Amino acid sequence: MRLSTRSRFAITTMIDLALRDSNHPVPLSELSQRHNISLSYLEMVFSKLRKCGLVQSTRGPGGGYTLSADDATVTVADIIGAIEAIGDPFGEGNRREGALNPQALWDSLHTAVFEHMKTITLRSLADVQRAKGVNLKTSVAPRKGVLQPVERKLLRPNVPNSVFALGQLDFALRSR
Repeated sequence: MRLSTRSRFAITTMIDLALRDSNHPVPLSELSQRHNISLSYLEMVFSKLRKCGLVQSTRGPGGGYTLSADDATVTVADIIGAIEAIGDPFGEGNRREGALNPQALWDSLHTAVFEHMKTITLRSLADVQRAKGVNLKTSVAPRKGVLQPVERKLLRPNVPNSVFALGQLDFALRSR
């Protein structure tokens, strides 16, 4: 069984969210830059993950996505099931009369692979990454509703800003 690109990106970004151990949302733009994935592609992936209840979204400034469940309960099978519409490779339209029908073999393989994927949790994948030394730089959570005064610096505070001010400055310097 080969995973699609969409499934691989979903698993990668879900591991990223699990590695953060924080309660503030992660913007898709950060995930896009960190993993070199198109932002529009990530939006499609995360809309499916959100519809299946694996992530929560927060709108507005400082918004983004967080895991909606404990990472110990989310499995790889859950993520792939949310992303892929796993179909029958030898469906009714692909069968030929008199041809070998390996459907029972594919069904048993599919079941075995999915049963194994149900044993792999998001936390275990994050722990493997931590053991390898992966350390994500977490951005500082924006403080909502707290405005800090903007410090305005003048580039040249003693320089006149017009011809008339220059003339007055020149007059004031001559009269000293």
